[in-house]
Amino acid sequence: MSTVSGPPSAPPTTAPPHLYGRWRRDPILTVGGVIAKAWWPFWRPLSPIRRTDDVLGTITLQIIDRQVVAADENVVALTLAAPDGSPLPRWHPGAHLDVILPSGRMREYSLCGDPADRHTYRIAVRRIPDGGGGSMEIHDELRVGDHIPIKGPRNAFPFAVPGHGSPATTIRFIAAGIGITPILPMLHTAERFGVDWSMIYTGRSLESIPFRHEVTAYGDKVAIRTDDRDGLPSMEALLGATDPATGRAPSGLAVYSCGPIPLLESLRRHLADRPDIELHYERFSPPPVRDGRPFTVTLASSGRQVRVGADESALSAIRRAMPSVPYSCRQGFCGTCKVRALVGEVDHRDTILTDAERAAGAYLTCVSRGRDDHLTLDL
Repeated sequence: MSTVSGPPSAPPTTAPPHLYGRWRRDPILTVGGVIAKAWWPFWRPLSPIRRTDDVLGTITLQIIDRQVVAADENVVALTLAAPDGSPLPRWHPGAHLDVILPSGRMREYSLCGDPADRHTYRIAVRRIPDGGGGSMEIHDELRVGDHIPIKGPRNAFPFAVPGHGSPATTIRFIAAGIGITPILPMLHTAERFGVDWSMIYTGRSLESIPFRHEVTAYGDKVAIRTDDRDGLPSMEALLGATDPATGRAPSGLAVYSCGPIPLLESLRRHLADRPDIELHYERFSPPPVRDGRPFTVTLASSGRQVRVGADESALSAIRRAMPSVPYSCRQGFCGTCKVRALVGEVDHRDTILTDAERAAGAYLTCVSRGRDDHLTLDL
């Protein structure tokens, strides 16, 4: 549980009576008050009031650069820095920021700059007209000079370098479209450590691929293929060079991939029988619902009932009735959509709530479900 601390209180002006009435003022507390009065002027400048934002892990950064990084003009990269130029918190490849937009929406975007740069962060956002509105707000409203609050960095997709935390000997990066963003810092790091790596970068067309010129600087380590020219890639094409003895991906390979759910699910199934290969992935879309069953959610504020289908999240169903309900990651690890379940038994499927929070009724609408046919939520 987080607590917010304010400045130390000023010392009392007079001591209270003695506990047993022997003296009008307690002598020990009287002496303590004299010491406190002498000490307070010296201590106060050393204990300034901390901004609540800082305590809660929110800092405000300034947009210092804005670039269109895909030929179709649907991906924009924003470079952020502290307004006073001070160093930013360290981060490692795979990390992301929680960006709080002027509308109050919070959205998560992968850091795609150089982890060695302590003074700037870079994120990239694809315009999604039929999404939740966050990408449209960034594209249409945010400009150089604007200030935006962020939380983080946080890392749900860490990169382990072979020989420095990973037993793998080679790395294969697989990026699809905007999925290049968490992969880019990994390329920087792999190069710095002299890792044996290669990458395939896929997209609908060359015009839709962001940072194309940046990745081609790595030469023949990167293969770019597009659906309109090459068709959908096979698993063999995605995983790269094969072992001549088996015709399959070699042992000791680590795969890092980010892209749409069908791509990631195909990789997961293809490598399910390969314990000798590491598979690391991050999805930008919500995971598919597994073993779901329908249930009904009642919104306590209005009494409105919302039916949740077996293959959809409670969040998706609730948004039909309350489009403004807050959310961000849609994967159960940021906590933005947390509400309180008032009635009904919860099927918790998140990764962040503590046992105490669950016992108190906390519920993440993006991934968790109802064990019963009905839940009432404090919405």
